[in-house]
Amino acid sequence: MTLPVFYSSTLDGLRGAEAHHVQVKRITVGEKIVLVDGQGRSATCTVTAVSKDAVEVDVEHIDTVERAQHITVVQALPKSERSELTVDLLTQAGADTIIPWQASRSIAKWAGKEAKAHAKWEKTVTAAAKQCRRAWWPEVAQLHRTRDVITLIEQHIEQGRGPVLVLHETADQPLRSMDLRGDIMLIVGPEGGISPEEYEAFTRAGGRAAKLGPEILRTATAGFAALAGIGALTRW
Repeated sequence: MTLPVFYSSTLDGLRGAEAHHVQVKRITVGEKIVLVDGQGRSATCTVTAVSKDAVEVDVEHIDTVERAQHITVVQALPKSERSELTVDLLTQAGADTIIPWQASRSIAKWAGKEAKAHAKWEKTVTAAAKQCRRAWWPEVAQLHRTRDVITLIEQHIEQGRGPVLVLHETADQPLRSMDLRGDIMLIVGPEGGISPEEYEAFTRAGGRAAKLGPEILRTATAGFAALAGIGALTRW
């Protein structure tokens, strides 16, 4: 049985909402839990005291997870009812940075509600990261427009960090035949697909078209499938 996971930036106990979650789960003195700081460290602990607003622990040992490859996912905004699923799956599959992208064909719009939508994505990351026991938690960037994504691609290529992969149905090169060394930027289009203008701009900036397979996946699952493929080829 896996131990329950809670967030603690200092790994020395819990306060506030996280302490309340311990009570909700009816965890008592003497039970073991895991604390993670979201920055690569996790601590196996024994609970020594539980109160309304605090949980005290005895830390048995701390593990540090090294992150050899950083994967950034530029995710076109999915439909609102699919946004949580999308972010949850990206977190589970190993995304290190998630960048919400207002693509030209995105049905969802964040205009006027950027802060609320961003907070929702961060909340989803937190829940998913704890559920899948991640020591490194993805960062959710602020909303990007297409011009911002083009700049990111150019910077990524100029710095020699690694490949920029643009998932596209017209691509003729599958992931398994591509050079996946270094840090990867993965661009996932909206339900209506990346527009011809965006596709041309991304590839001109240095992005490479990548194909997942014969099927056209939904934006909510395409990133997950690509991360799983990359993981099988490089990290697992």
